[in-house]
Parts: sequence; structure tokens; C-alpha cells
Amino acid sequence: MAAAAFEIEKAGDVEEGKQTRAEVNGAVVGADGVLPARLSPAARLFHAPRFNCCIVAIMGSKIAIDPAVVKSGLKETLLRHPRFSSKMVGDVKRSGKMKWVPTTVNLDDHVIVPTVDRDMDNPDRFVEDYISYITKTPLDASRPLWELHLLNVKTSDAEAVGFFRIHHSMGDGASLMSLLLACTRKTSDPEALPTVPEKTRAGSGSSSGGFWRFFLAIWSVVKLIWNTLTDILLFLATFLFLKDTDTPIKGNPGVGKTTKRFVHRTVSLDDIKLVKNELKMTINDVVLGVTQAGLSRYLDRRYAANAKGENGKNGKKINIPKNVRLRATVLINLRPTVGVQALSDMMAKKSNAGWGNWIGYIVLPFSVTPQEDPLEYVRQAKATIDRKKLSLEAFFTFLCAELVLKVFGVKAGGAIAYRILSQTTMAFSNVVGPLEEISFYGHPMAYLAPSVYGHPHALTLHCQSYVDKMTISLAVDPEVIPDPYQLCDDLEESLSSIKAAVLRKDKAPVAAAEP
Repeated sequence: MAAAAFEIEKAGDVEEGKQTRAEVNGAVVGADGVLPARLSPAARLFHAPRFNCCIVAIMGSKIAIDPAVVKSGLKETLLRHPRFSSKMVGDVKRSGKMKWVPTTVNLDDHVIVPTVDRDMDNPDRFVEDYISYITKTPLDASRPLWELHLLNVKTSDAEAVGFFRIHHSMGDGASLMSLLLACTRKTSDPEALPTVPEKTRAGSGSSSGGFWRFFLAIWSVVKLIWNTLTDILLFLATFLFLKDTDTPIKGNPGVGKTTKRFVHRTVSLDDIKLVKNELKMTINDVVLGVTQAGLSRYLDRRYAANAKGENGKNGKKINIPKNVRLRATVLINLRPTVGVQALSDMMAKKSNAGWGNWIGYIVLPFSVTPQEDPLEYVRQAKATIDRKKLSLEAFFTFLCAELVLKVFGVKAGGAIAYRILSQTTMAFSNVVGPLEEISFYGHPMAYLAPSVYGHPHALTLHCQSYVDKMTISLAVDPEVIPDPYQLCDDLEESLSSIKAAVLRKDKAPVAAAEP
């Protein structure tokens, strides 16, 4: 895969120092008069008709938020990033040719602080309604495509709430989360950046057995080729005819434009790590297993209202029909993730750092068949993820997107992407967060809950770790999923049942040895 497959945009293309003062058709340009930074193909795709996606990053604060302090911090950090101080110009509907152009930023246009009653009866519902209402209106394309809302209202899990709304064309989710974390500092050390775990490769094992290691390497290559070819065929079939089962959580055509509701639930990351360590898996395996178990509980309840069901092996009625096809799309960042330190240096010193949307996606099959053993959900998840690791599906979808955009344009690319996504049921992601408590411009954070809207799914599930917690964030179409808190309960209860099964498994040999 060539690194230049998408025209990777560098932050140095639009340095803040070039925002000097000449204007052409209302746009500030550099001293050399050159309009910088064309949008990458993926960024243009996020402006296509029916595919206008925005990222929502909700942050709970442990103290009331001081808007003046936040604005002062933004001037020294985010506004030094070229995407946050540039607007988009061009015609996405006709020519599809668009550029990022440096402009003067008026923070009062981007930082919104509504007057709220801190003693209201239901602050949690107010915050949900506020965010849902804001997402009904598009971002103002005449200025940089981001805004920050600060709500000084006490909720059940925070003293105040702030949330960013950022157009997805400004960057992929992983890069934008790293950028926001680069604006934070450790609560224990106000000068230190947060520590985010880095992915490490598994060890190669013993140095002995050279023949067997060579054989396993060859076998891995064979599996990689086979899995990739299989996934390519399934990808093409999904575009042509392969559609997910119409379950109670699958949206109807046009669901991408409906108003979404954003809710979240925080669970123990230590419980997830306990399952991970005992079963020798990854956190991703456990999170996917918990998601499958939670969706099984929720769907079984929804089907029970109008289905006769059948009895399982233990006599319990199973309401979910057999052979349900339920898949999730997962965006994959193909460029090495920009580190928090690199982004912090870029904003502080105007240095270069890789930036832009360089992403593919995979289609992840979910198993929602009720299981007597809760651990079976996690085992199935691990098998699914292990197989996807030995596939180049994400690179293939990346290349297809680039080819279609270059040959047929944004409109055709958006239509194809929309069709493939609408053939699946949901979107899913899991993002690693900081290992210690952090503060956002001096405001200690209680939780992080990122999400996204604008794509054709009625359910989007994001998992975000933070210190010893995991926040499960849902974006739902309330017409399709009218009880999102019930789904949160099912996910939380599924983790508890999986943890309990692991503890029983550990105690079983001891009990058997007793007289």
C-alpha cells in the first residue's frame, strides 16, 4: 500500500504564521498568495450528499467551566492547528474541488455558552436534548467547521458538560481524539501531557524451532491472502445485494438524516481487564464480546413482544430468529496515529505533523444468538477479530474509495459508500484513552464520550477508556431505539455476567479438589 494513495495532508501546509493579512474573495491567504491544502479524497467524501458526518466529543467536568479560561487555552492550542483556523472553500456538489483556506477566527462564533438553570429538575435530560437539538443544524461553512458548547449544569456524573462538534472532514476520529488530548494535562502535573498506551506487537516467541516458525509464517501469508479475497467478495456482495436482516435496531432508508440522541454509560475498566487477563485476550476482544452479549439481550427483549420464540436447551424461550445477519462497520486508521506529544509540539512550535483522513473500513459480523455460557460471546469475538487481523480488507476499501473518487467524483463516491454502509446495521469503535486523570484547560475531567452522526445507521456504539473506567457511548435514532438506557443496562449486565462466569471458572477446579 503506497503511503501517497490518498494525498496525505501535512499540518505544515497551512501554518498559522502564514495567516497574514491579504484577502482574496474574502479568504485570508499566505504572503505568497497561494491557497493552501486541497481536501483529501476522504475529506471530500464526508461532504458528499447524504454523507455529511460530524464528530461529537462530550466531556464531563468535575468543576464548573470558566469560558474565559477555555477561550484563552484554545488560542494557545487548537487555533494554532491549521484545520481549526481554516475554512473550506469550493463547490462540493458540482466540481467537488475544495480547499482549506486560512482565515481569522472569532472565538465567540465557535465557543457557545448558553444561559442555563443549574437547579433544573432533570439536568441529564436537558443535556441530551440540547446536544440532540444542536445536531439538527449543519455547521456554518463560512468559517472553520468546529464549535465548542459549554453547559454549566450539574448532571448525575459531572458538575458541568462541554462538547465539541467537529466536521469529520477535518480529520479521522483517532487523530482528532489525540489532538483534543494534546490540549489536556495531567491533573497531578499541570505541565505534563497525558499518557496514552501505545499498541505493541506480540513477541515472536522462542528463538528455537526455526522450521516451525517458517512454516507458520507461510501459513499466515496463505491465510492473509484467503481472508482478503473472501472479504473482497463479501464487500462486493454487500454493495450489490447482501443486506443485513431487518432487526429492531436497523434503520430505514434516510436514517442518516434523522436526529440522533446521545447517551452513555460508564463501566469498570478493571472488570474488562480481569476478563482479558483470565482468558488471555485483548481489551478489544472483551469489548466486542460484551457488545454482542448486550445486543443479544436487547434484541431478545424486543422480539419477545411479537414473536413466539422457541425453547433452548435449558428450557428458556429464545425470541431472536435463527440466522440473523447483523454487521457493524468499523473505520480503520491506516496512517500511523499522530502521537499526543507530536500534536502538542505542533501547536506550540508550529512544527509539522501528519494529518488528514487516511482511512478504510471493515465489515465486522456480530453474533447475537443467545448463549448459555456468557464466555462464548467473548470467544466468538476473539475469533472474529483474529481473523480480521489477517486480512487487508481495510486497505482494499481505502483503494476503492480513492479510485471511485478520482474517476467518478464525490457524488458517485458518496452514493457507493452510503449504499454499503446502509446494508449493514451499526457502526462500532473502541478508542484507548489516558491512563491518568486529566484536565482540560484546568478543568478536571470526569469522563470522555465521543460519538458521530450523519451516516446511515440507527445505532452507533463507541467505547472510550479513561483511567480505570470505560465509557460506552450510544448515538441512536429514537424512532428505532426508543429505550437507549435499556440497551445501556443490557451492556452493563452483560459485562457483569461475563465477569461472574470468569470468576466461577477460576473457582471450579478448587471446588472439585475439595473432599
